[in-house]
Amino acid sequence: MTNQHTTFLMYHEIEVAGRALCDAEPGYVRYVVSQAAFRDQLGQLRADGYGGLSVGQWLAGSQAGPAAVITFDDGCETDALIAAPLLAENGFHATFYVIAGRVGQRGYLSAAQLRELSAAGFEIGCHSMTHRYLDEADDAQLQVEVNEAKARLEQITGTGIVHFSCPGGRYSRRVAQWAARAGFESVASSRIGANTPASSRLNLARVAVLRDYDSGTFARLVRGEGLTARRARAGLLNAAKTILGNRAYERVRARVLDQG
Repeated sequence: MTNQHTTFLMYHEIEVAGRALCDAEPGYVRYVVSQAAFRDQLGQLRADGYGGLSVGQWLAGSQAGPAAVITFDDGCETDALIAAPLLAENGFHATFYVIAGRVGQRGYLSAAQLRELSAAGFEIGCHSMTHRYLDEADDAQLQVEVNEAKARLEQITGTGIVHFSCPGGRYSRRVAQWAARAGFESVASSRIGANTPASSRLNLARVAVLRDYDSGTFARLVRGEGLTARRARAGLLNAAKTILGNRAYERVRARVLDQG
């Protein structure tokens, strides 16, 4: 692989007409992309000459040409029903980071669907046990959210789970150290930026794909354009989180989104 920068795209649930979302809260819905938009975005990647890789493939340097790394957080059922077939249709791979404790719950992947995704060649990663913000977790909680979540997903899939993503983007060096000790080879955060082969595997940047992005915005995102400005805005939000704390910050953020 060349020394080019690569954007890691972060998706969540795919919206399907007539199907209820896992969460109707505005802060969640802004990360939900429609089925039509997702199909168009994959077609746009192909038309622009990009491959679609999993995290493991990118780390292994398995593609020399332009590529985007495609990731999904949470483990919603639409990963199997919508995303996987469209990815396969375009010849793309992806990493699905699954909340271990939500497997089998309404709107989320069943154990059988998770095994089918894995058997189809898609990479399964871990997105904790309960989606707790790990920067607030103590050691006993991290044991559950990191180690036990990994073990549960491995038991379901029958494969090694070696890639982890932090719930809510709440990354810390301590969490990364826990993940590494548990046997994870990479940790993805929501730190905005592109990655190069020199990037730390335990702090991989990603960029969220939001529901209101048009084709031009998406293309610039994939090319890594405008990420500095996005990172600056994210820095302000992170400062607010530090001052307010996670719970108070989420309440303020929800009110702002409700008004917007």
